[in-house]
Parts: sequence; structure tokens; C-alpha cells
Amino acid sequence: MRLPVPTPPSIRDFYAFEEHVANCRRQRGLDMVPQWYQVPVFYFSNPAGVIGPDDPVAAPQGSQALDYELELACVIGREARDLPADDRALDCVAGFTIMNDWSARDLQRVEMAVGLGPSKSKDFATSLGPELVTFDELRDCYRDGRLHLSMTAAVNGRVLSRGNAGSMYWTWPQLLAHASRDTVLRPGDVLGSGTVGSGCILELTPEAVGGWLKPGDVVELTIERLGTLRNRVVERPART
Repeated sequence: MRLPVPTPPSIRDFYAFEEHVANCRRQRGLDMVPQWYQVPVFYFSNPAGVIGPDDPVAAPQGSQALDYELELACVIGREARDLPADDRALDCVAGFTIMNDWSARDLQRVEMAVGLGPSKSKDFATSLGPELVTFDELRDCYRDGRLHLSMTAAVNGRVLSRGNAGSMYWTWPQLLAHASRDTVLRPGDVLGSGTVGSGCILELTPEAVGGWLKPGDVVELTIERLGTLRNRVVERPART
């Protein structure tokens, strides 16, 4: 069914793909953090920044390094707390959809150097859609806690990123159990998987793909069985 895009109660965006984390850290001359293998970390994004398919998106004030992030997301369908880290956790999920966690890399670099964030580098826009597909419809692609679905990202029709949702290090039951520990997941809450390996310009490097996103670019994220989430980059509106 078409995914309505109201303001969700919350958005938790995880960091579940080892390849993505390793690639980004390697570019900064850093090894993997051992603690990453101990807990599936996430950050809270801004529910008010949610936009839908075909909505325009603009880089935030002061940024010249707009990036896409190719992600899979689940939407919570019923209230849940302290879920088990096994397949029973999926009983609370209404379905899965595509997520684009837009990122301003120049702002993010400054924020993360302080040791807190991301914040303004992320909260300006998060795309969700175009459809919400139930877990029952995807069960044949589900193995070992992961949905094995091919993923691509294209800019102006040119495919830049290719990956598979089955390459997640952390599983969906583990993400759901961690998110619900000592708190309540509410209907409409969104849990993002984090970026699939090679699923952003930062990993690929802007030099290799022709630079950061700019006004006029059309970004299309496609996940097998979930459709294509499309948005056009525009100039940031002038504020009066």
C-alpha cells in the first residue's frame, strides 16, 4: 500500500552495515571501533523533517556537501516494549519501506568532531516511501534475521550504489529488541537500518562520482519489492 507520510512519533536510525562503517572510518584513517560489535547503536532523527516521494529537498543552510543515504526502514504497527531479540520481535512491525537519510557532510564533519551528534547535518530532511510492504509479503526473502533484497541508488539515471539488505551485520530482531529496551515503541515509529555498504557519496568519494548533490539532481533509491523513492534536489528557499 502507498505509505502515508505523517509525522512519525520518532525516528531511530541505526548503523547496522559493517561495510558502510568500515569504509567511512577508513577514509579518515581510522580502524573499526570495537564497541560497534557490542551494541547496535542509533541516533534519533527529526520527525518534523520527514518528506515523501517526489517531494523536493534542499541542502541546509551553510552546506555545500549534500549526500543521499540508501537505507531500508521498518514502521512499527503496534505498541511494544522489551522485545526479544528473535523473530517474535517482528510481530510489532507494520511493514518495511525505503528511507533516504539525507546528510550534509560538511556540517556533519564539524558536529562529529565535538563528539555529539549528528544534528543539523541530518535533521533537515528524511525521505520515506513510496510503499509500506508487510513482513508477510517479504517473508520469502527473510533469512537469519535479515531481508535479502537488492538495493540501488541512482543520480540522474546513473546508478552509483549497489548493495543488498541481507548484508546487515545486526539483524532486525536485534535492532527492535535494542530500540524497545526499557521504553515503548509506538505505532508509526520508524527504525532505519543505516546505510548499506557503498550506499552514499561519502563512501564512493565525491571525486569518483562527479561531486556532491546539487540543485537539479534527481535521486532515486530502489529496493527490490519495495519500489523506488524519488526526490529532486532544489535550491534552498530564501527566507524573508
